[in-house]
Amino acid sequence: MDLIAARLNKVSPSQTIAISTKARALKAAGRDIISLSAGEPDFDTPDNVKQAAIRAIEAGDTKYTDVSGTPALKRAICERFRIDSGLDYAPDEIIVSTGGKQVIYNAMVATLDAGDEVVIPAPCWVSYPDIVALADGTPVIVPCGPNSGFKLRAEDLEAAITPRTKWFFLNSPCNPTGAAYSAEELRPICDVLLRHPDVWIFTDDIYDKLVYDGFRAATVVQVEPRLRSRTVTMNGCSKAYAMTGWRIGYAGAPRELVKAMDKLQSQSTSNTSSISQAAATEALSGPQDFIAEMADTYRARRDLVVAMLNAAPGLNCHKPEGAFYVFPSMQGCIGKTARNGTRIQTDEDFVVALLEEEGVAAVHGSAFLFPGHFRVSYATDTESLREACTRIQRFCSNLS
Repeated sequence: MDLIAARLNKVSPSQTIAISTKARALKAAGRDIISLSAGEPDFDTPDNVKQAAIRAIEAGDTKYTDVSGTPALKRAICERFRIDSGLDYAPDEIIVSTGGKQVIYNAMVATLDAGDEVVIPAPCWVSYPDIVALADGTPVIVPCGPNSGFKLRAEDLEAAITPRTKWFFLNSPCNPTGAAYSAEELRPICDVLLRHPDVWIFTDDIYDKLVYDGFRAATVVQVEPRLRSRTVTMNGCSKAYAMTGWRIGYAGAPRELVKAMDKLQSQSTSNTSSISQAAATEALSGPQDFIAEMADTYRARRDLVVAMLNAAPGLNCHKPEGAFYVFPSMQGCIGKTARNGTRIQTDEDFVVALLEEEGVAAVHGSAFLFPGHFRVSYATDTESLREACTRIQRFCSNLS
């Protein structure tokens, strides 16, 4: 009798984590490695947030909380939604989970039955299709290429919806491309969704505060309030507040769904850390000035990386609106050979050879269901980025 459940065969280990692990192993062996593979801010958590956590510990706020979050944090989330996007959620329409990934998992497991379809624009974050598959759903991948700025076209969404479609996912700004949707760009997508009243919408807005050049990110319910009754609006503290390790994700959603997600979470992890919740309350309700400062730094890094990658032979790098990633095409390198003898036939060949030859870790586009590209995170210091891009230029120039 097999020990491991068959359902686990539906999912793959995170390929972004796999690349980071390989890079750490090479670094431990003494190699000079620059890792551009992790989606994690290099900024420290703001001091006021850390101090709020310390105060919570000293006050003895170390007990279980309500499964779906403390009242104080839920109030802060409601206010943040109102200020940032004009969304009006009540505390019983909010759920707090251990990171955004658990919010997604809760929503999918609570709603999907075998054969239900979930429309996912690609390139996409690696976990979306695996979570859907683990919940017995069927991912329906809709390619969104560089000709449309890696953004979904309304006609492609319409074509992907079938009588079995249960959910539609939208990540803006997007991991891995950084593509973000304005209110005007979301309007035709919302119009399609209005024509399909049985399709639920999951919007992952985790990077919405990290946008550049005056761009204003929008979210579905903000653009079309009539979709509110079947939309989950997810956000969190990991990216904009540099709190990845604190593990705080949250969502606003219809009460019935929040109750179902709460029920599931009560039998899995229960509440997230009480200390993290105290810190998140301060992050969301305290000073927000540092976000703009952080975004200015990211914008300058983005411009540097885009310019340097576009100067590398065989690469073509689109300038994104947000997040802290670029997703260059490496199609011009296909069929060439690296100095170590590796024949570049796929994007995975490219990133593995780049890591081994030049000590730069990136993630191949196939991990994000979009071959022929690779993801670079510019959430690292400027000098390391400059050196990494110099190495990438050298690697591409040495291909023959």
